[in-house]
Amino acid sequence: MYDPKSRCADDFINHEEILETLDYAWENRHNRQLIDQILEKAKLRKGLSHREAAVLLDCDLEDKNQEIYQLAEQIKKDFYGNRIVLFAPLYLSNYCVNGCVYCPYHAKNKHIPRKKLSQEEIRQEVIALQDMGHKRLALETGEDPVNNPIEYVLESIKTIYSIKHKNGAIRRVNVNIAATTVENYRKLKEAGIGTYILFQETYHKESYLKLHPTGPKHDYNYHTEAMDRAMEGGIDDVGCGVLFGLELYRYEFAGLLMHAEHLEAAFGVGPHTISVPRVKRADDIDPDAFDNGIDDDTFAKIVACIRIAVPYTGMIISTRESQQCRERVLHLGISQISGGSRTSVGGYVEPEPEEESSEQFEVSDRRSLDEVVNWLMGMGYVPSFCTACYREGRTGDRFMSLCKSGQIQNCCLPNALMTLKEYLMDYASPDTLEKGLALIQQQIGEIPRQRTREIVQERLAEIEKGNRDFRF
Repeated sequence: MYDPKSRCADDFINHEEILETLDYAWENRHNRQLIDQILEKAKLRKGLSHREAAVLLDCDLEDKNQEIYQLAEQIKKDFYGNRIVLFAPLYLSNYCVNGCVYCPYHAKNKHIPRKKLSQEEIRQEVIALQDMGHKRLALETGEDPVNNPIEYVLESIKTIYSIKHKNGAIRRVNVNIAATTVENYRKLKEAGIGTYILFQETYHKESYLKLHPTGPKHDYNYHTEAMDRAMEGGIDDVGCGVLFGLELYRYEFAGLLMHAEHLEAAFGVGPHTISVPRVKRADDIDPDAFDNGIDDDTFAKIVACIRIAVPYTGMIISTRESQQCRERVLHLGISQISGGSRTSVGGYVEPEPEEESSEQFEVSDRRSLDEVVNWLMGMGYVPSFCTACYREGRTGDRFMSLCKSGQIQNCCLPNALMTLKEYLMDYASPDTLEKGLALIQQQIGEIPRQRTREIVQERLAEIEKGNRDFRF
C-alpha cells in the first residue's frame, strides 16, 4: 500500500500507486471541470498532490495549458522574485565502482582517464573558481570506497572552506555523493555542508536495477532511502532529482513528487531543491540509446508543473542544457543555475585536452560566468551569490516555514543585491559592471521596508570601500 510516512522505499514510491496515478491523469487529461478545480487549489500556493499535478502534466486543453504556464510563472515570482542563484560544480574524482549504463564513469570504461584531485589541486581549482566570482560549489565524486572514502570528501570540504584568495571565498559547499550511512551524514553535517544532493536517476525499480547492474548503487531501496538517513544524520536541506530520458517521464514525474511528499510527511521538511537533468552525450554514452528522451516542450511543461506542485522548493537547471532551453524555463520555475561549469575532474585552472577528457557529460552552455551574469541581467533577473540562509541557520523546517509564509523575501532581495555588488566590484567586465550597477539601483526600490532599504544602501557603499560579506 502507498504510505508516504513509511520509511520503506517500496511504500512511499509505490509502483501500483504510480500506475493508478498515470491512468487517472490520462483519463482526465481533458476533464475541464477537474482541471479548473486543481488550478484553483494551486492558486492558494500550498502545493498539489502527485496525482493532481499529474493531471496538469497530461492536460491537453491548450487554454488550460496556458493557464498552467502563467500560474507557474506567478508562483515563481511570488516565492523567488526575479532572483537566480548561481553555483558551479567541482568534480573531485571520477573513480567509481558502479556499473551505471548511462554514466561514463562506470567501472567497465577502461579508456576514460581516471583522475582524483589532491588537496593542493583542489586548492588551485577553488582559487580559479573564486577568481571567476563563485561563492557556492556543488562537490561531485564517483562512488569508490578506496579512492573516494568519506575522509577524502571531508578533508576536501575543509580545504575548500579554508581558502581565502583576494576577496574570494566559497561560502557554501553542497555535496553530491553516493548514498551513505547515517554516521557519514553526521560527519558531512559537522563539516558544514549546505545541501546534500542525490539524484534518484529513475524511480522505476525494475528499470533502476537494469540501469545499475553492478556495484553498491544497484541496491534500489538503500539508494532511495538515502534522504531519510541524511535527515537522521542532521542534514535537513536535501536535494532530489531524476535523470529524464532513462524511463517514461510521466512515471518519473509522479515518483519525484511522491518522494517530496514522503519527506514532508515523515520529517516535516520537503526537498530544498529539485533538479531536472536530461540524459546527455558523454565519453562512451549515446543518449539516443535511451528511448525515453523528452523534447523541449515537454521539458518546459515538467518544470512548470513541478513549480506549481511544490512552490516552496528551489529548482535547478545545469549547463547540460543550452542557453535557449535555460532561457525558456527560467521564468517557469527555475531558481538556481550553474555558470562557467566544468564537468571534468579539474579543468578550471587549465582546460583538459579534448583527447584526455574526463567529463561526466557534455556541457551545452559553455559561456563564462560573466557572460551568464550579463545575460541574466539583460532579461531583468538579479544574479545572486547569496549563501546567507545556510550560514544564519535558516535551513530545514526553519527555511521552509519562512519560505511558505513569504517572510524569506525580506532577506532574499537585499542579500542578492549585496552579493551581486561584490561580484561587480571584484570580477565583472566593464559592460557587466555598468548593467549591474544600474540594476541594483532600480531593484533597491523593490525592497518593501524603508529601514531595510537604508541598511542595504549603507552596506552597498561599504562594499565599494572594500568591505565584504554582509547579510541579513
